[in-house]
Amino acid sequence: MVSKEDAAELILDGTKIAWHLDRVKAWERGERIAPITIDMALTRACNFGCHYCYAMMQENDRLPITKQVMFNFLEDCAELGVNAISLVSDGESTLSPVFIDTVIKGSSLGISMALGTNGYLLNERKLELILPHLTYLRINITAGEPKRYAEIMGVREEWFHRVCDNIRSMVRIKKARGLDVTIGLQMVLMPDYADQILPLAQLGKQLRPDYLVIKHCSDNEEGFLGVDYSLYEKLFSKLREAESLSDDEYKVRVKWSKIQNEGRRSYQRCYGPPFILQISGSGLVAPCGMLFNEQFKKLHIGNIVTERFRDIIRGDRYWEVINYLASCDFNAQKMCGTLCLQHKVNEYLDAYKKGKIEAATPPGPLPKHLNFI
Repeated sequence: MVSKEDAAELILDGTKIAWHLDRVKAWERGERIAPITIDMALTRACNFGCHYCYAMMQENDRLPITKQVMFNFLEDCAELGVNAISLVSDGESTLSPVFIDTVIKGSSLGISMALGTNGYLLNERKLELILPHLTYLRINITAGEPKRYAEIMGVREEWFHRVCDNIRSMVRIKKARGLDVTIGLQMVLMPDYADQILPLAQLGKQLRPDYLVIKHCSDNEEGFLGVDYSLYEKLFSKLREAESLSDDEYKVRVKWSKIQNEGRRSYQRCYGPPFILQISGSGLVAPCGMLFNEQFKKLHIGNIVTERFRDIIRGDRYWEVINYLASCDFNAQKMCGTLCLQHKVNEYLDAYKKGKIEAATPPGPLPKHLNFI
């Protein structure tokens, strides 16, 4: 018999907001809700130089996020009702001296914690400390061969082997300790990286994480990274071949909905930020990562280094910005970059607001990682 846990779906190409209708209904009533999920970094620094990295377009005034700042922030999140925090955003959080303390403290407060990282600094000692406190750990790895890894991710070839050893360690620790944490790999696919789709899928099959997800590459509204979304179609057969390498314990998943839509948005209003908020590794609170750059300062809300997060969320400035993005004065089709973090949430909420769907909790078992919408 398949257990309820085994039957639960791992949603990698969609949104889980439909399982949070209490928050949706409160938002619809005009209440000042807390985010369900927060994506953030503990620093703007990074030890890699990935060619596809959006963070190079997110520069803003940097302030150091200390242990006290993070503990205040996490306590405010617990008080407000924030369900989950993923350390992903615009910096490599494992470089921060408060990284391990943050994961453990957040978990102790009942917040679901997760990490997206290049994996280079995750040695055995650190993994033993953090894995019991994480819902998922995702390694950003966009090549399956050392030479191409070095070229794409801006590091030396030997770093590839160290990251692979760290992945083996986390898989071994998870199994030995019977931990619930999900371990994944992520490929940010540019059309130029097509030669690495199958090598990476095969590498994952050897390293044995729970999944490899292959996703689109986001670009800003000016096309800074030069992503030609029309070229993704030529990769479809190779992507399907990669998915065919899945087995009972290792899944290869492609984010087809975003890869196939060529960077288009079906909506104009942006409703997603109050549900899934982003915070820069500088402490900056903005509606989303695409608005971190100083040129969008008129939409910056506050900074957790200098203000308590509970005061920011309850303040008028926060809701002025949130309401502007949801108004007819804002057009996400013309004023935003492509395929943002809030994209799938926006699709759902836009359809709901237009009466195209009813707000109803989907049938069946709850999906995994429910709090990461």
